[in-house]
This record gives sequence, C-alpha cells and structure tokens, in this order.
Amino acid sequence: MALFSDLMAAIPVYTGLSPVTFFTIGALVVALYYLVTSLFAPPPPPKRDFGPVEPPPPPPVQLGDVTEEELSAYDGSDPSKPLLMAIKGQIYDVSRSRMFYGPGGPYALFAGKDASRALAKMSFEEQDLNGNLEGLGAYEMDALQDWEWKFIGKYEKVGQIVKKVSELREVPVVSKDEEANSRDIDTTVTEAKDIDTTAAREAEDSVKVDKESEKQVTSEDAKESKEGNEEKVSEEPEKTIAKEETATTE
Repeated sequence: MALFSDLMAAIPVYTGLSPVTFFTIGALVVALYYLVTSLFAPPPPPKRDFGPVEPPPPPPVQLGDVTEEELSAYDGSDPSKPLLMAIKGQIYDVSRSRMFYGPGGPYALFAGKDASRALAKMSFEEQDLNGNLEGLGAYEMDALQDWEWKFIGKYEKVGQIVKKVSELREVPVVSKDEEANSRDIDTTVTEAKDIDTTAAREAEDSVKVDKESEKQVTSEDAKESKEGNEEKVSEEPEKTIAKEETATTE
C-alpha cells in the first residue's frame, strides 16, 4: 500500500497530470498501438487442406510362398489388401509408401510384380516388368543390389515367389516291384549285350584262323609247285645226256 501511495503522489509531480488522467492517456495509447498494428499487419496464412487423412496401413501379413499370378492381386487396386512388390523373388510390403507404389504413383507399375529387371535398368517398359536377370551388366546388377538393400532396411519381407506346380518338373514315382523289374530288364539287356559281344569276338577269331589257314595252305601249294618245277628242270638235262650217249653208241 505504501508503494501505491508513493506512485500516486509521484505522478502529478513528474507528469503534471492527475493519476486518473495519466492512466486514461496510457490506456488510449495502448489501444491506438494495437489498432495501428492490426491495420498494417500481414494477413494470416491460409489453412492448408491436405485432403482426407488416410488411416495407417494395417500391420504386414506374412503370405509365405505365392505365385506371380497370386502376387498380381496385391497391386493396390483393392484398398483392403496390402500393397506388395518383389525384388529377386523376395516379396515386400510397401503399403506405407502407397503414394509412390499405389495407383497414380510414379512407381505404380512395379506393384504386384517382381520388378527386378525394371529396377536394375531403371526402365518403365512393359517387357522389363519381370524378375528375369539374364543379360544384365555389372552396373545394372549393382543398381539392383542398392534397391534390394533399401527395401530390406525400409520394408518388411512377407513372402517369396514360387513357380506354379504345372511348371515344376514332374518326377515319376516308381514302386519297388517296378524298380526290381527294371533292374532285371537292365541285367538281361546287359547279359545279352555281353553274349553278343562274346559271339562277335569268337566270330572274328574264327575268321582270323580261317584266313591264317588259307594263307598256310596257299604257301604250301606254292612251295610244292616250285619244287615240281625244279625237278622238271633237272630231268631235262639228264634226258638230253641220255640221248647223246645213245647216238654215240650207234
């Protein structure tokens, strides 16, 4: 109270105004300040309308093994389903980036597909929207690896692509009886081949023996013929000598 009394006494001394007049003038000055500042102040910024707020995506659901045809159902056309895409056969839930991979987004073509080749080549061509990596260069494979690391760090893996059952090679189931019969047949065929091989060898040996015997007979005949010729040659001089002796005697 003493401070207030001193203030009331000091106002007339320093301002020459009564306390009521002093406070009235002060209130008018403050009102005038707010009036002037409101006239020259810039208008408030308009409120930004971001449209309806999308609800947060549901938690990722593990799909496991799916085919490419089944994966195509998660391309964002059905808002009730998660938004999925695959890299190198591994499926990731990209629902949190629906503005990029959902309908109307810049990468909407990749949704519901294995876009490995397109990401490696940075291509939006229809023929590249697949997981075929044949013919890609080292630079393209490095680019694909960067994309894969990004997806691994940002999105959750929910499955992998598998081939259709019809595309898998069918392995025939062989029973024990069929397997035993097959072994018997193989054994019989092998034995028959061995018999044929043995018979062929024996035939070759017999042909060789016949040829050798023919050569031996031919050589013996030639020898006998040669000896006969030599005897004839030796007999002719003897006959000539006998004739000469007979002529001399006569």
